[in-house]
Amino acid sequence: MADALGVPPESTCAMTGRPASAYIALDERLPGFPDRDLALIWEDTQGWAAAIETHSGEDVIVVAYLGREVVPAPREVVAFLRDLLADAQPGQLEPPNFPRCPDLTERLGRHGHTGSHQSMTTRSPS
Repeated sequence: MADALGVPPESTCAMTGRPASAYIALDERLPGFPDRDLALIWEDTQGWAAAIETHSGEDVIVVAYLGREVVPAPREVVAFLRDLLADAQPGQLEPPNFPRCPDLTERLGRHGHTGSHQSMTTRSPS
């Protein structure tokens, strides 16, 4: 996914296993939150969401869930982000509750994830 977004590996982290999750730090800012860092986050029961960072180090604040499916095509996530940045308010506010996906590894593999582990890396503070 980071490749489709043009984000370098050091701005991402992924945790495999259950629950599986991913985090992609973005350089862009949302129009309504120009002083907040933006990220895309993914969880294996909620799919992709856009979130803003807090200044206090607390959990991120989700501003929209893509909500279509747990593992959408990268182009759908890119379009979701593009629409968010254009202040088009895509997606949904309520988190979806996708059932556990027994073929999650296979679905992720269709979109470039390989192997059963990824090391966790994070971007350096800006």
